[in-house]
Amino acid sequence: MSDIIRFTLDGEQVEAEKGMTIWEVANGRGLKIPHLCHKPQDGYRPDGNCRACMVEVEGERNLVASCIREPQDGMVVSSASARATTARKMVMEMLLADQPERNAAHDQSSHLWDMAAEQGVTESRFPTLEAERIPLLDDSHVAMSVNLDACIQCGLCVRACREVQVNDVIGMAGRGHDAYPVFDFDDEMGESSCVACGECVQACPTGALMPSSVMDANQIGDSKDFDTETKSVCPFCGVGCQVSIKSKDGKVKYVEGINGPANEGRLCVKGRFGMDYIHHPHRLTKPLIRRDDAPEKGLNVDPANPWTHFREATWEEALDKAAHGLADLRSYYGGASVAGFGSAKCTNEEAYLFQKFIRQGFKHNNVDHCTRLCHASSVAALMENVGSGAVTATFNEIENADLAIVIGSNPTENHPVAATFFKQFTKRGGELIIMDPRGTAMARHARHMLQFRPGTDVALLNAIMNVIVEEKLYDRQYIEGFTEGFFEFRDHIRAFTPERMSELCGIGADTIRTVARSFASAQRAMIFWGMGVSQHIHGTDNARCLISLALLCGHVGRPGTGLHPLRGQNNVQGASDAGMIPQFMPDYQSVTDPEVRSLFKHIWEGTELLEEPGLTVVEIIDRVYRGDIKGMYILGENPAMSDPDVEHARKALAKLNHLVVQDIFLTETANYADVILPAAAMPEKNGTVTNTNRQVQMMRKAVDSPGDAREDWEIIVDLARRIGLDWDYDHPSQVFAEMKMSMRSLHHITWKRLEQDNAVTYPTFGPDDPGQSVVFADGFPRRAGRAKFTPARVTPPAEVPDESFPMILTTGRQLEHWHTGSMTRRATVLDAVEPEANCSLHPSTLRKLGVEPGGMVRLTTRRGSVDVMARSDRMVAPDMVFLPFAYVEAAANILTNPALDPYGKIPEFKYSAVRVENPLTEPVAAE
Repeated sequence: MSDIIRFTLDGEQVEAEKGMTIWEVANGRGLKIPHLCHKPQDGYRPDGNCRACMVEVEGERNLVASCIREPQDGMVVSSASARATTARKMVMEMLLADQPERNAAHDQSSHLWDMAAEQGVTESRFPTLEAERIPLLDDSHVAMSVNLDACIQCGLCVRACREVQVNDVIGMAGRGHDAYPVFDFDDEMGESSCVACGECVQACPTGALMPSSVMDANQIGDSKDFDTETKSVCPFCGVGCQVSIKSKDGKVKYVEGINGPANEGRLCVKGRFGMDYIHHPHRLTKPLIRRDDAPEKGLNVDPANPWTHFREATWEEALDKAAHGLADLRSYYGGASVAGFGSAKCTNEEAYLFQKFIRQGFKHNNVDHCTRLCHASSVAALMENVGSGAVTATFNEIENADLAIVIGSNPTENHPVAATFFKQFTKRGGELIIMDPRGTAMARHARHMLQFRPGTDVALLNAIMNVIVEEKLYDRQYIEGFTEGFFEFRDHIRAFTPERMSELCGIGADTIRTVARSFASAQRAMIFWGMGVSQHIHGTDNARCLISLALLCGHVGRPGTGLHPLRGQNNVQGASDAGMIPQFMPDYQSVTDPEVRSLFKHIWEGTELLEEPGLTVVEIIDRVYRGDIKGMYILGENPAMSDPDVEHARKALAKLNHLVVQDIFLTETANYADVILPAAAMPEKNGTVTNTNRQVQMMRKAVDSPGDAREDWEIIVDLARRIGLDWDYDHPSQVFAEMKMSMRSLHHITWKRLEQDNAVTYPTFGPDDPGQSVVFADGFPRRAGRAKFTPARVTPPAEVPDESFPMILTTGRQLEHWHTGSMTRRATVLDAVEPEANCSLHPSTLRKLGVEPGGMVRLTTRRGSVDVMARSDRMVAPDMVFLPFAYVEAAANILTNPALDPYGKIPEFKYSAVRVENPLTEPVAAE
């Protein structure tokens, strides 16, 4: 039977595919039938409850809702009959009867008013709702205004919360005229469990839910009251959500999600409500030079007014001083006396120029960025065993999976939009397995929650693989065709029985067996991991285990399968691809390969490149402390907050002869600078960024930079010319064109194509190919096309609890804050929701301490102490404490262990022995 349906629509013969609705067919032909209860552009399913889209079907007594009615062969439909148009007008009038007058509407340009205007309806003949039944306005939420007097009970907000974001905060209560959205826990939105993703605001067609930023004191707003609309990319996490930035009078007014390949219109609280950090009065607007009479670096800094140690300068003076300081060190001590820290908060083009500046200008590879503190061990393991440092499948591929493992990651807080796809996966019946020492909100969606002992990842994963090997559940055909090293691996893994490993990891042997069998029997399975896997001295071994687990069962290279380390910052993938790593040139080409150096010598017009791999972030800081490195150029990075053992890092920064910092705020690191160069923020620049999915996306300038701040690429080019490099770039597109000369990953991706398509996933096999969401179906970019099994042994953490430090400290992010907090703590909504440094402890631990939730505790490790407010959290084990790292007043990295993974050179942020005390009493002992 044919899936093509032929019917008559407004007198014309039309065709429809099976499953299409009358509304979809009409809309595809340019016919405008009103719609209120669904948002086709954002993928919201129709509900048919608003009755605004009624059409007439010949032979049927009642009009039908075109948004939910599917056509049938021979059906005769009229969308423009007198009966249909009259009915639609009446529906609009009835809906407008309960609305505030348009001149007092909460959204004077709402979709409802647009639909009414298209029907020729501007006012209603029907009586309005009785005054006593009009719902009260609710302004209890810091980010959103709830105006239920404009609600038409369409249910879009419920679907937004329940089906798209899968948070289940909003429901409908009451009947008839008294049916309205309600919030869990309380009648007020501000008292509910709402995570402020704002999906309901974007879905609402009437202004019943609005961003507070567009409302005046009388709760009147206009969603179309903006000067410009710019399609760009969210500047926060690695998901890479595409956004529409609405600006008025040079300021961001509000932000909406658009249908990008990663987010499909969704956003989280940071992307939707956190963009106003760029307008904070702390923005650097003029170049600054350290005053001659300023105190010694790092001393006597007034946190309320750190600018007192600097004086304003012209760009010419500041650039000359910055460049001459670096060049003089090069002349006197040699190029190795200068090192560079770049940033994943810059574009691909800026990352490329920065690593080129260090390599070409100072003839060494001592250039690194935050991937060293994030997923360096994951990249090391992937390069070793797979041959590529990027993900093998996009996270959206979970829609094709049967089972997914999420380990060492808290996506609801760290990657909230990616988490929506994970939650939707479970609603469709997918099996989700969470493995983490700390409980997460995702656990309530999981089939299994394995809350294992911290630092025992290898023990748990080896036990799972032991079951698969011993019960011969592995994919023999895949192993023979696509891998090497299996037999040695098989012999190694037999020692790690579930019974033995259970004693180490704290997960029962039966549970281990159940999970192993589920993973092995799944037709399509994916593995996602975060910094809970990578930030250990055995982080590379952790990632090796995950790779081996996927290879054992053939879960790589097919739709719904793959390995995906969720990247932390919005361009950490792109900055790594662009070569801001000490061991690799762009596209992960080894600096030790003579052919690679020859290629770049040609592209960079004769530059001789050093074959010795450079120093990593932590190694550079150690060399600074020892006096071997005397100058640094730091672009958008904040090691005075992000490095492990930050007291050591701050002492090192204070020793530098010359420090140039380029940033948007006077960060903790900038306090140590000799020259500070004011840069443009992400929404103020043009360029490309690459997200965790390998999607190269176009970042567009939405507003001008404040004062004299400039785009980073322009500043780097000016500095390069001043240290003697013959650079001639006038636009980021020229840099992108040069990148393509050495980066195969950018084949078939052009600047013009990105301007037109907004995003392309690499690799792409042609100018019209959107890119491959899944890679390595035919083999791997290693020798003979084979991936490798690498055995991993159980390695204890670098330090373990003892009598003096009896508990375990782990660190991470919170939903509202990101990285070192320099951006999010200057965003109005984000800072209002989460304003104070805090840590999380189990209720039983707080009881032992005699501390009430909200009271202060003191955390002490071998490196220092911080006092911080404590929260009660049953997700944290009784012998653990979780500390976010975004708060300078309780900087987590004062406490963290700088011990390094020997392969990825990443610090052990996720495990430190700690003592927890009530500042007024005695320390608590671990159970």
